[in-house]
Amino acid sequence: MAACEELSVSGFEEFSRAVEQHPGKTIFAYFSGSKDAEGKSWCPDCVRAEPVVRAGLKHVGEGCVFIYCQVGERSYWKDPNNDFRKKLKITAVPTLLKYGTPQKLVESECLQDNLVEMLFSED
Repeated sequence: MAACEELSVSGFEEFSRAVEQHPGKTIFAYFSGSKDAEGKSWCPDCVRAEPVVRAGLKHVGEGCVFIYCQVGERSYWKDPNNDFRKKLKITAVPTLLKYGTPQKLVESECLQDNLVEMLFSED
């Protein structure tokens, strides 16, 4: 039985809707460069971090929500006025965060098992 509900969304609007649909729940979000038709992201760090983050999910408590969010094409991501940068203050991908808290891991931090586990398991 999965302890955590997992959602996969693409873009800021879908992300916002997913958050709105889970009021009062602990939400973890992983932001990654979008994937092409072959399932490969334009962001090499995101490709390397994804298995580490997925392995860390086993430390998540009951009733949490994990949102895997593709931020869009590289050109959109690089725009300093994109919604992820402006509204969520996300400055780099990959980023893993506990939504609504200051807790987050950015870029190479997402590759460290111990940091990922700590973010997922802390109350």
